[in-house]
Amino acid sequence: MFGAAPFLGAQQERNPQANPSIPSPDPVMEPINVFDFAKIAKQKLDPVAWDYLDGGSEDEVSLHDNRAAFNRIIIRPRALVDVHKIDLSLELFGIKLDYPIILDPAGGKNCFFPDGENTVARAAGRAKALQITNGGIQKTLEAGKGPVWFQLTTGGELRNTQTMRAFVKRLEAQGCSGICFTTDIMYVSHREREMRNKLERSWCETGLPKRDANGKLPPAQHPWVAGIFPSRPFPTPTWDSVRELRSLTSLPILLKGILTAEDATLAVENGVSGVIVSNHGARQLDQVGATIEALPEVVRAVNGKIPVLVDGGFRRGTDILKGLALGAKAICVARPYLYGLAAFGQPGVERVIELLRTELALDMGLAGVPNLSSITRNLVRIRGEQA
Repeated sequence: MFGAAPFLGAQQERNPQANPSIPSPDPVMEPINVFDFAKIAKQKLDPVAWDYLDGGSEDEVSLHDNRAAFNRIIIRPRALVDVHKIDLSLELFGIKLDYPIILDPAGGKNCFFPDGENTVARAAGRAKALQITNGGIQKTLEAGKGPVWFQLTTGGELRNTQTMRAFVKRLEAQGCSGICFTTDIMYVSHREREMRNKLERSWCETGLPKRDANGKLPPAQHPWVAGIFPSRPFPTPTWDSVRELRSLTSLPILLKGILTAEDATLAVENGVSGVIVSNHGARQLDQVGATIEALPEVVRAVNGKIPVLVDGGFRRGTDILKGLALGAKAICVARPYLYGLAAFGQPGVERVIELLRTELALDMGLAGVPNLSSITRNLVRIRGEQA
């Protein structure tokens, strides 16, 4: 349950001498929203790292759409509802969560903070947040104490049945709570900020090298370049791969990167546990629109048979509230916690999560919805559409 006391208590725990009437001397308490953390992250990061964190693909139209589309969704608050207690809790695939905010997988964390994956895991553990990791599952579990889902991409783990079975059994033995199969990265997109910056792909794992006395990075051995015709050494995964993966494990399997009713229907038919409506943070195919625009189509297609999650552009409690009203079971975020990571490390990640869940709780109270089950499609309308 949420009210003023838990949030004040969290602040006082971080700074025992804190007084609500006196500004906290702790720098991590100074930013008051996600956008403030983004500004600090930009100031602290090398410009090449910032572009990698904040950029999209090609013309970055979808990157803009992910934020702009929220402005078309209007909240319809209800009056005189008893909201003296706000409950954000839910159960998802047998896991009890304190709030419907999940940490999405994100590459290149070491560009933003040393040992970034494990730093985020520790923050997730302290914040009791579910994390989807793309790092070593064992180290992540040890750092964050779970629950953790593992992101499976289109790499060698799905190449054949033997490889897939060994991979799944290893995840099960290590205590993984679920598998998130990201479907939209068959090829790496045309990311023009990285190309102009001549980013070395390996720096995403090792972190950016230090600039020399003249302020220059060392030349990349394998810079991100344009004009490379796409090729893959082996066939990419298909729905047959999904069915085979489903047959090999009882773990929940979510498909991430679903944007259409057709694929949502196929996900249900192929035994998937849930889907994540996602355009990869607008970093893959451009011109696909905002994920919040695709969400209603996917929700209608699954027709309540499996949970639908969504990511893409969520920065405010009102954004999360709108996503829940349009049928999402939970909201996934990546850039917000990466801003916190780059700005202040582990405390920054924790504080961003705290701010988002606090905003959501306050916005729910103001909208007259005291718990998640009371959030329905009637809570929002789309600007310009007939009632």
